Amino acid sequence: MIDVLVVDDSAFMRKMLSEFINSQTDMTVKAAARNGSDALKKVQAEHFDVMTLDVEMPVMNGIDVLKKIPAGGPAVIMVSSKTQRGSDMAVEALELGAVEVVAKPSGSISLDIDKVKEEFLSKIRIAAAAGTGKPVVDRSLSRASAPTVPPKAVVHSGCRNVIAIGTSTGGPKALQVVIPKLPASLPAPVFVVQHMPPSFTGSLARRLNQISGVRVKEAEHNETAENGVVYIAPGGSQMRVGKKEGRLFLSVTQEEANEGHRPSVDVLFKSLSALKHVRVTAAVLTGMGRDGAEGVRQLLEENSSRIAAESETTAVIYGMPKAAARIAGVENIALEHISAFLTRDFSG
Repeated sequence: MIDVLVVDDSAFMRKMLSEFINSQTDMTVKAAARNGSDALKKVQAEHFDVMTLDVEMPVMNGIDVLKKIPAGGPAVIMVSSKTQRGSDMAVEALELGAVEVVAKPSGSISLDIDKVKEEFLSKIRIAAAAGTGKPVVDRSLSRASAPTVPPKAVVHSGCRNVIAIGTSTGGPKALQVVIPKLPASLPAPVFVVQHMPPSFTGSLARRLNQISGVRVKEAEHNETAENGVVYIAPGGSQMRVGKKEGRLFLSVTQEEANEGHRPSVDVLFKSLSALKHVRVTAAVLTGMGRDGAEGVRQLLEENSSRIAAESETTAVIYGMPKAAARIAGVENIALEHISAFLTRDFSG
């Protein structure tokens, strides 16, 4: 049974979130708190597996709570409004160690919070698994379904270099390790899909831009891809890369989710696999499920690609990288070495 602490300054939100949790057979609300100070007292007094934590609260906000949670405390899911302030704080929380973020559909008191019920419950289960402090292996991935292709010879001459990264749960913190290590003079554009709700990806881009030598921005439709720039796919949209008159450009569109994901790593990787005279170096980082695996297969079959999957030793959730690592030709690499892998063959 997953013991949950629900923290929100709104009595309505505490009631609704508690009802969602208590409707399940594998989790229960052990306690609730109306502000951060109250939450910390409860954490110090008893054990919780997961804390759902409102970002913006009086007395003590969610960021201050995160900074004071003792070692061995509950895994944290941030529950945030879609305002820029709320999104910025949620991204900071993810960098501080929160496992996931859930966006309130319509403000701090969302009467339509039931719209995210299933997402909320799913993320509690993910957080409970991740809260053990050990990498979580996604057991839903069967070996029988893993695609395999033989490794291809790498072709260097006449190719434009690009970098692509796909990630989900644990991704914001992982990207904080990878992106700042990329050189400002990087001779390639970088395309990133991070599973995240709309509005939060803009905050993620701004935060990474502050701490990196390369420029980081949220991708825009029809913009030209430039070397030394990292493009984050907007939450709620699909991002593809195309080629026109010898230049790479971005397509950012509102469309159906691909296997539940929008943005989708597979959608990005498949678009890159179709480009001629473009050499892709890619990495699949921490995340639940198998998004990216089919795109990896196509990159290896159709493009001169080098691909890494984050190793089980460093991934918060070893699902997406596990699915990618099963494909012949994919290298298994610890997070701290991913940046070096991505830039290893660049000559400037």
